[in-house]
Amino acid sequence: MAATKLSIIGAGSAAFSLRLVGDLCKTKELAGSLVSFMDIDENRLNAVYVLAKKYAEELGVDLEFETTTSVEDAIRDSSFVVNTALVGGHSYFEKVRRISEKYGYYRGIDSQEFNMVSDYYTISNFNQLKFMYDVAKMIEKFSPKAWLLQAANPVFELTNLISRNVPINMVGICHGHHAVDHMIEVLGLDKNKVDWQVAGVNHGIWLTRFLYEGKDAYPLIDKWFEEELASWKPTNPFDDQLSPVAKDMYEFYGKMPIGDTVRNGSWKYHYNLETKKKWFGEPWGGVDSELGWKWYQERQAEVAITMQKVARYFQENPEAKLLSRETYDEIVSLAKDEVKEEFTQEVFKILDPEKKSGEQHILLVNALLNNEKVDLVLNVLNKGALPGIPDDVAVEIPVYADKDGIHPYQVEPDIPERIKKMYLMPRILRMEWALEAFLTGDRRVLEEFLIRDPRTKSYDQVVKVIDEVLGLPENEEMRKHYSNSRK
Repeated sequence: MAATKLSIIGAGSAAFSLRLVGDLCKTKELAGSLVSFMDIDENRLNAVYVLAKKYAEELGVDLEFETTTSVEDAIRDSSFVVNTALVGGHSYFEKVRRISEKYGYYRGIDSQEFNMVSDYYTISNFNQLKFMYDVAKMIEKFSPKAWLLQAANPVFELTNLISRNVPINMVGICHGHHAVDHMIEVLGLDKNKVDWQVAGVNHGIWLTRFLYEGKDAYPLIDKWFEEELASWKPTNPFDDQLSPVAKDMYEFYGKMPIGDTVRNGSWKYHYNLETKKKWFGEPWGGVDSELGWKWYQERQAEVAITMQKVARYFQENPEAKLLSRETYDEIVSLAKDEVKEEFTQEVFKILDPEKKSGEQHILLVNALLNNEKVDLVLNVLNKGALPGIPDDVAVEIPVYADKDGIHPYQVEPDIPERIKKMYLMPRILRMEWALEAFLTGDRRVLEEFLIRDPRTKSYDQVVKVIDEVLGLPENEEMRKHYSNSRK
């Protein structure tokens, strides 16, 4: 057993932070650890602290908690730093999106081929890239042996940026591969009899191996599409793993896209709302349409407000038991009807004293500290794991972790050449362009992104949209960064 200090940057994202706390509480080998919550929003920070402390106390778990608004204080003496911060929040993304659409860029200039996820900005997201880079440099300075667990997007760009430029231990973490579990459930398979692998890059992973009882299980996917797809309807905007777009990508590329990869196809699926509805289903057209994203944002905001209400409830009722049915009913009653189901599910997952969240962060921490070997899917530099992909490109692949570090498994069979040449390499190039712009401060690289964009009709359009984005008050540093490069 080994206690540690784990810091969560951007801890005001209450549901995520509490999932990690729940996993810590259910990992006895990490008893005695200190969790440092860092956020600039003190109301959200306090809510997380109150709920985490209450949960640990009721489970009788030896964990300490602290809060801080200082990144440096959170990092000092940490062994692990989970960075889940979103600089400027979603409100900044919506400002950029509104400006972009004024100039003819549907869903924003950052919605690019093979990168359509609505909060995975790479062109206008200088502040996020800069903050994450600065956090990594602080880790190098104040806790050089610590591990950075990069959870906030854009994970692909950030894992490459930091791994190449800051000499610290770091890994990118995502949970998109859990979509395989959803698919197994829908297909009615016994999870214990399935052998699967995924590989690719973050938000661009593919089901390279899918066996059931030792036999190729892809025919079971084919059968489901043939018999069930015609009557399929999404249950929510995120429900797309077995959608028409997933089937179409599978038929073209030869393997199933997994998780957020389904959202990240070509323009074929994203020209406008009507197109999105055709491929992702009615009524939303997927989570990255204007309708789907509105649904998501409203629920995220309401869940955050509800978490603060729950924290106040326990402050006002200190004798209330978090794990009692009476308290559970009271907590659920605080949520509005439109988010009650999602909130109830989230609360149930967090409060279940036996089941872990499915997030990989604490599993990795326990493996590295206590040699509890665990299989994971992580973002690490390729270093030969995927033939044909440069060694210094971060790939999302199956690995195992133990006290000696993170070790890739062999990806068998390999990713098909069509996926490498027509999906992964174009996505990798866009990552390289984003890092080139950030590292050089050359505005012309930002412009080149849009010059090559099919929505662009003139160079004047490119100049005007970038000028207006740079003119936003919160982009003062970004404006200076790119001020001397235009010729």
